[in-house]
Amino acid sequence: MSRQAHNSWVVLSPPFSARSEARRAFREHALRLAALVASDADDDAMDDALEEARDSVRKQDRSTKLVAALSILTDLARQRWLVRVSDAGDVEVQRPAGERLDPRREKARIRNQELVKRNEQLREPATRKFIESVISSRAPQLSVYSLLRDGRELAASLREVRALPRDKRADALRAVVDPYLQFVDSDERCAQTDLRLQDIWRYFRHTWTNQYVSTPGRTMAFLVRDRSQRHHPVIGIGALGSPIVQIRERDAWIGWHPDAFMEFVTESPSAELGVWLTKTIDTAVNEIYVSDLYAEDLLSAKDLHAPTAKVVERLIAYGDEQREKHHRFVNSPEMKRELKRERDDRTDHWRARAESHLYKSKRALTLADMLRSRIVLRKYLSRAPTLDEVKQLLQSADGSSMVKKVLRKAKADRVGIAMADITVCGAVAPYSPILGGKLVSMLAASPEVVDAYRRRYLEQESEIASSMAGRPIVRPSELVFLGTTSLYGIGSSQYNRLHMPAELIGGRPGERLEYLEIGRSEAYGTSHFTKGTVDALVKMVQQSSNGQRVNSIFGEGVSPKLRKLRDGLDQLNFPTDALLRHGRERIVYGVPLARNLREYLLGMDASPDYIFSAADPKAGTAAISSWWMDRWLSPRIESDEVLAQVERHATVRDGRYLMHGACVRPPSVEELQPALFDDINL
Repeated sequence: MSRQAHNSWVVLSPPFSARSEARRAFREHALRLAALVASDADDDAMDDALEEARDSVRKQDRSTKLVAALSILTDLARQRWLVRVSDAGDVEVQRPAGERLDPRREKARIRNQELVKRNEQLREPATRKFIESVISSRAPQLSVYSLLRDGRELAASLREVRALPRDKRADALRAVVDPYLQFVDSDERCAQTDLRLQDIWRYFRHTWTNQYVSTPGRTMAFLVRDRSQRHHPVIGIGALGSPIVQIRERDAWIGWHPDAFMEFVTESPSAELGVWLTKTIDTAVNEIYVSDLYAEDLLSAKDLHAPTAKVVERLIAYGDEQREKHHRFVNSPEMKRELKRERDDRTDHWRARAESHLYKSKRALTLADMLRSRIVLRKYLSRAPTLDEVKQLLQSADGSSMVKKVLRKAKADRVGIAMADITVCGAVAPYSPILGGKLVSMLAASPEVVDAYRRRYLEQESEIASSMAGRPIVRPSELVFLGTTSLYGIGSSQYNRLHMPAELIGGRPGERLEYLEIGRSEAYGTSHFTKGTVDALVKMVQQSSNGQRVNSIFGEGVSPKLRKLRDGLDQLNFPTDALLRHGRERIVYGVPLARNLREYLLGMDASPDYIFSAADPKAGTAAISSWWMDRWLSPRIESDEVLAQVERHATVRDGRYLMHGACVRPPSVEELQPALFDDINL
């Protein structure tokens, strides 16, 4: 790998021969980018430089490695990494220091980058066709414009409420804004407009600053509607999705990051820890399909209960062999058909999945881990573990390593089902100036959302667990934690100071339902690399002797984009870890929903102890709405400036489209549409 230069400068040494056209083009492009960064040039200038660099090399010399290397260097320059060419002719880059990144300028720059991607999407024929389909009225379907509230009418109504005595405002406000939740099902239609709820949600999602993309895994979208008006206009939209598996700050706060967990159990050891370790290992082994492993003489039923090191070694060798076969055959037509094939008998379906090369590998390697853990467990603990035995286990190197392995397994079983990320959350005009975003945010953590999540996934078979077990496995869908991050490195006004007394929704006095700022991300990831760069790296890897190693198959591993980037950066001989630390910190927020959060997530407790009452979910929504009106809406309407912002959003046509912030305007008509998810100054 490339060496690291002094003072955090790192060398980029792509495998180009010394006097090649590719090396010349790479160095000259670096010099051009260095000047552009120094002059604070915009992204268009960077794009022009990239195009010129590519064109400067004859087509026959324009390798996939050169295209990928030029793209990576350009992406780094866009993020204000410093670029230089040393006296020795080495191209070096340095991550932007904190003092070089003014937070508000950085926010504006990131926002503009996101707008470019969003506007590209709005130009696509399929997107334009979709927009036209929902703004048109065709009986019995009404236009989506009927779901946009006229800001002039809303502002006038709020001024009337403002003129009332304070003791009469509460009821009057509820007559002006009356929120409720509506969950999106792809086939369900809106009773007021006959539009598909999914289409309504998608339309308003196109008004966000960033482009609309579907996400893999679990997802549950919802609308917040206003029943005070005829067609129940949309106040805001939200969505929960499968969480990012590893966020150090979140995991440390929860207490299941390995370092944080080991610190806790070492300081407070207990015999119950030994019971939990035994239970977790037993459950893991029992949920692994082993019939074919028996048939291939890799182990016996006796080996499951009294494993040996030789059995573990055989399983590891077999797992590695099956992983290699998976990479070799996964792109074959036969394998693709088999992976997509659905069988009427669910047990047959999951058994076939379990016997694929991918899951043979995962089963063998997971079983090897659990049997090795069982060997260590029996070395230190008796059938009824004592406190002294647990202390001895924790003080040993093999015992500490085993506890971390079991912790990872327990986390894997719950992270995708008991936790969710808030992937979309915000208000649309004209509700955004009156802090409708805070209402949508709190409703995202409401008893009604938790109840809807439970109902939606009540009988859903876990894809990975069922493929590992060779039979249907259904996990309990009890949501106990929500997470999200700020888009920018500065605080989000939407989540700032957002908390309410849990007592209002059936909780205990003194407890709060709240958004907690639990840390800042390590600024590690892939967000600073464009799709074009990722595509260039994938093409390069595909043409290498190893072929494509990342297949974006569910269950193969987390973050296909990250793994593709790693493979490509490694092949270019670039310092992978250094380049993946992009320097764009984000604030990590968490919303704990249960008192026994850690115990439930680790499988120590069978049921969550919620901080609110789940007896009447809709009553919880009404209570949150009332709290929002008292805490945020009522003070907000005192501002003439705020009401002026509200009334700017008029349902008056300006040609084909409305003069309204929640109206999606394709870029060819108006290049820069107001973004509805920007922070509001409080």
